[in-house]
Amino acid sequence: MRINSFASKAGLSLTLFLTACGGGGGGGGESSGGASSSGASGASVQAVTLPSVITAEEASRLAKQASFGPTPALIDRIVALKSASAWIDEQFTLSNSTYADIAAKPVAMDFCSTSGLTGTALSNCSRDNFSAMPMAMRFYSNAVNNDDQLRQRVAFALSQIVVASDLQVHTTAGLATFNQILLSNAFGNYRDILAQTTLNPFMGAYLDMADSNKSSPNENYARELMQLFSIGTVLLYQDGTPKLGADNAVIATYTGAEVKDVARALSGWTFARFSGATATDSKKLDFSASMVAVPARFDTGAKTFLGKTVPDGATQQQNVDAVVDAVFNHPNTAPFISKRLIQQLVIANPSPAYVRRVSTVFANNGAGVRGDMKAVIKAILTDVEARGSAATPGKVKEPVLMLTSLGRGMGFKSDGFAFYYRDAVLGQMPFRAPSVFNFYPYDFPLPLGDGQVSPVSKLMATSTTMARHNLVWDWTMYGEQTRSEFQSHADMENATGTQLAWADWETLAADTDKLIDRVDLVFLNGTMTSAQRGSLTSAITAVKSADPVQQAHKRAQTALYIVASSPQFQVDR
Repeated sequence: MRINSFASKAGLSLTLFLTACGGGGGGGGESSGGASSSGASGASVQAVTLPSVITAEEASRLAKQASFGPTPALIDRIVALKSASAWIDEQFTLSNSTYADIAAKPVAMDFCSTSGLTGTALSNCSRDNFSAMPMAMRFYSNAVNNDDQLRQRVAFALSQIVVASDLQVHTTAGLATFNQILLSNAFGNYRDILAQTTLNPFMGAYLDMADSNKSSPNENYARELMQLFSIGTVLLYQDGTPKLGADNAVIATYTGAEVKDVARALSGWTFARFSGATATDSKKLDFSASMVAVPARFDTGAKTFLGKTVPDGATQQQNVDAVVDAVFNHPNTAPFISKRLIQQLVIANPSPAYVRRVSTVFANNGAGVRGDMKAVIKAILTDVEARGSAATPGKVKEPVLMLTSLGRGMGFKSDGFAFYYRDAVLGQMPFRAPSVFNFYPYDFPLPLGDGQVSPVSKLMATSTTMARHNLVWDWTMYGEQTRSEFQSHADMENATGTQLAWADWETLAADTDKLIDRVDLVFLNGTMTSAQRGSLTSAITAVKSADPVQQAHKRAQTALYIVASSPQFQVDR
C-alpha cells in the first residue's frame, strides 16, 4: 500500500522481506581508525581469490557499482566478456552520452524577458533556458537508455566531488558546459578536470571566481578548490588516515594566508560575452565559453602557497597553472580523491589498505602518469574489496540510483521526465545540490555503527524514507502505462515519455520460479535466501485471477514491489 505515515507501515506485505539488513546503513570494511606515525594502515584485508570466469550474480553486483542499475542485457554482456576487467575496458571505449548540444545553445540572461513572450510561452522559455530541467531529463534519459554506463556513473560521482549547482546559478547551457567537462574527462586525467573547471564560467559564477578583483580577491573558489576538490583540510597518509603532529593533533593542509594567495593568483577573470557586447554587460554572458582574462584586475605580485612560489610578473595563465599543479601534485590529492571515488562507487567504509592501493595508482598508473582516471577506476572496481564476497557490506543506495536502478531493472525506456518528476521528494536532484558540500557529508556517522560512516543515510529522513516506498508502490503496483508521469509532454524538446515492459514480465510470471530468479538476479544480485524465496513464492502464488494475463501481470507487480521495497534492494552490497 501507499503510505502517508509510519503508523501504517506494519501493513506492508513482506516489505522487510523477513529480515532486516543487519548493519545495512552502508557500513563496510574495517573502520579506518587511526594510523601510526609511520603511516602504517589499519588491519589488512584478507586475500580473496577471484574466479577466472565471472558469474551472473557477480556481474549484477558489478553493474550496481559501475552503472545506473543492472539489466538482464548488461549482466549477460559482462558474463560474455568473462571478467570485470574486460567489461571495464570495453566501457572505456564508449561515449554516446553528451550534454554538448545543450551547451551549444547559450542565450543572454534577458533572452526570455525581452522576447515578447507571455504566459505559458514565457514560462517554457525560462524552463528550457534557465533551469536544470532539460539537463536533469537528459541525465536520466542517458542513465536509463545508453550503453556508456561507466562513463556516466563516474561523471555522476565527480559531480558530487567537484560541485556546482543550479540552485545558485541559473543557466541551462552553462550547467551543460560544466557537466560536459566531467563527462568528457571521466576517463581522462584529474588534472584536466581541475584545470577546466577552474576557468569554467558556471563554476566561476557559483564560487565567485568570476570578476574577482585584485583589490579584494574573492577567496571562495580558492578555499573550496583545496578543501573539497583536491587536498582536503588535514594532511593524510596514502591510506587516507590523518597524519598527527607532535601534539597528537591533526595537521592542517593549508593556512588562511595560503587561501589568500591562491585567491590572488586566480584574480582577474571574467565571463566571455556574446559578440558585440561590452565587457561590462551583465546580460550578454556566454556560459558556453571559458572565462577570459582581464589584466587590469589581476594581481601581478608574487604568491606563495602549498610549498610553491609564483614569481612577480608571472602571467595570469601561469598563475592558474601554478595553482592547478600545486593542488594536483599535492600528496593529499591521491588518497583524498581516491577515497571519495571509492565511497561513491563501491563502499562507504573502505579499509585504509583499499584506499592506499587505489591512491598508489592515482599517484602513478604504472607508466609514470599521475591522475589517470582509467587506471584509478579500474583499480577501484577490480580491488579485492570490490570484487570479494557479496556479503561484504557496501552502502545505502543513493536516491538517484534507486530511481534509475528500479527503472532499468523493470525495463523502462524514458525521456527522463518521470525520474525528474520524482527526485525532489527523495532528497537528491542531479545538478541541484543544496551547497558545495554536496547532498550529504562523506563522514556522516552510521547510527549505532561503531565508528562507521554512512553518507547517504543523511538523506534518510522520515519523509524521504516514505517517499522511497511510495515510489516503488506507484511504479510497480500502480505502474501502468497510462500513469501521468509516464506520458510525453508535447511542449518539451525530444519528449517521448516513458515506455514500460510489462509484456516481458507477464511472460516471466507464467513461471513463478523464473520470475523470482529474474528479480533476485537483477535487483538483489542473487543474494535472496531460501527462506525469503519461500515467502516471496507464497506471496506471488496467492495472487489469483480468472484471466491468466491479468494474473501474470499482478504477480509480476507483486514480486517487483516486495523486492524493490525491501532493505536488501536499498542497500548495495
